[in-house]
Amino acid sequence: MRASDRAYQALRDDIVEWRLPPGTVLGEVEQAERLGVSRTPLREALGRLTAEGLAAPHSGRGVVVTAISLDHAVELFELRSALECQAASLAARRGKREQFRSLQQEFDSAAALLRGDDPDRHRYYELVARLDTDIDEAAANTYLSQALKNLRVHLVRIRRLAKDNPDRLLASATEHANIAGAIAEGDGQLAAAATLLHLHNSLDHLKSTQQSTPQSSERTAS
Repeated sequence: MRASDRAYQALRDDIVEWRLPPGTVLGEVEQAERLGVSRTPLREALGRLTAEGLAAPHSGRGVVVTAISLDHAVELFELRSALECQAASLAARRGKREQFRSLQQEFDSAAALLRGDDPDRHRYYELVARLDTDIDEAAANTYLSQALKNLRVHLVRIRRLAKDNPDRLLASATEHANIAGAIAEGDGQLAAAATLLHLHNSLDHLKSTQQSTPQSSERTAS
């Protein structure tokens, strides 16, 4: 792997996981030393992050990690609704039914994961990521998949703005099971509707969390 690719991947992961929170200055000297690369490949990495919207030039401070706000989240969910509903509909037409039936069953059993500790919760998020990946592959649309891949980078950051409410997570598991079930039935219209309902509920939860937590955009949720 090229040095610039290695630096990009490391910085991207740190930003997405909030190890480098919004507002962090990405100084060339400091980051190059931390990542064990020279400044030239680091500049390439910073350029890619800036193009993706994960970093931005800041007068007098070099490059900084971009902020995440509720307004940004609403805009992302508007785009997410259009893309994910279309992907679910295509997956219902083109996907393997037994694959999504199996995923539906896993989400139906997810309550045990969500009642556990953080590692179990992490396994649930891995299951969600697997559903996303399988839907993208089943949709079989290269441009749609690339657009969703770019979008989900920002959605992972936004997830940290919302607290892991047990009731919401259990409801989310049911919603994901319904999406997988609709795809397994080959019902594109139902799959899109189930996806839209899930996204609507997720955004409502995020809004309620933010409205009850002043300055929460500067915090990370556990």
